[in-house]
Amino acid sequence: MPTRDRFQRGALYAGGFLGPFGGGVVSSMLPELGDSFGVSPEQAAASLTAYLLPFAALMLVSGTYGSRWGGLRTVRVAYGVYAAAAALSVLAPTFALFQVSRVLQGCANAFTTPLLLAALAAVTPKARLGRALGVFGALQAAGQTSAPLVGGVAAEVNWRLAFAVIAAVALCLGAVGLPRTTAVTQAGAPARLRDALDPSVLRIGLVALLGWGALGGLGFLVAFRAEDALGLDSAHRGLLLTGFGLAGILAARPVGVAIDRWGARAAVITGAVGGAVLVAATGALGTVGAVAVTWALSGVAGQFVLVGVNSAILGSEGANRGGAVSVVQAMRFGGAALAPLALTPLYSVNPVAAFVLPTAMLAVAAPLLMPKPRPSRVTAAEP
Repeated sequence: MPTRDRFQRGALYAGGFLGPFGGGVVSSMLPELGDSFGVSPEQAAASLTAYLLPFAALMLVSGTYGSRWGGLRTVRVAYGVYAAAAALSVLAPTFALFQVSRVLQGCANAFTTPLLLAALAAVTPKARLGRALGVFGALQAAGQTSAPLVGGVAAEVNWRLAFAVIAAVALCLGAVGLPRTTAVTQAGAPARLRDALDPSVLRIGLVALLGWGALGGLGFLVAFRAEDALGLDSAHRGLLLTGFGLAGILAARPVGVAIDRWGARAAVITGAVGGAVLVAATGALGTVGAVAVTWALSGVAGQFVLVGVNSAILGSEGANRGGAVSVVQAMRFGGAALAPLALTPLYSVNPVAAFVLPTAMLAVAAPLLMPKPRPSRVTAAEP
């Protein structure tokens, strides 16, 4: 592989890290943000929503329109907007302007993530797609897991430094661009949103919504139980929750290898059923060590679901794979956003039931919804 292609392929993975990192970097600097702008930490927490809400909403259509406009052009413009928005975060004199910068970052990230995944699929042999998506998933998990730590360290000096680094990285990624071989995928008819809203895509999206909402979106519930039933303080709760992300980082590539061997549907069902057992155990076990183990293993189950649904979409022969993976990712983040709204009131009434409901969704709904792969089309033999 030529050196330039290696850099461009590496940039695909680095982009997978940058999105979750940029979204979560403010989570550990909320007091410092509040002090800088004269608002409370609770008000500063709205900067998380300002990023995630437009990100999830635009993901429904960003893959389709990005493919229509051209993957390379769209990704470069999106990285440019991301860098400019991060620079605005550095310079923002008021909280309102800082919020505007966060909205712009979320919008820009919506136009990178699905196109990076589609580009990765375009340059990866189908027999190795699972492991490539596993590496991408590991870097996404690494970005999500490391963001609070890096943001907290930066805030010890000046929280604005974190956004200066994000702006520089985004500019570099935009300059590198995408692998040249992805230009092949831009030929032919323009991408259509109706192809991305195919019934099988929507079924996989529902699996992503339920599966990720009942695994990756369940950290708040585990934190509640760690305080109420196990008596952990904030530092130890944070350490307990980190196990989910660390296990996901370590497991993502081996999970991808397993998907290449078993197929995406088998992997998703394995993750859903195994995750159901682990979530139930996390809600029932009474010692810190046991809960730490089951919650960390839930991170492995989460990678089976996440990498599996991505592989199911990107390994298909759909006409608009970038748009399809965009829809699925939007539904995935929607599941994580809906989980606190659905389960927090239930936890206040019956803590056990709050863990039983996601267990049932994982064990029953996800396997029933996951479609069987379509037979490959018979084509003429290649030379």
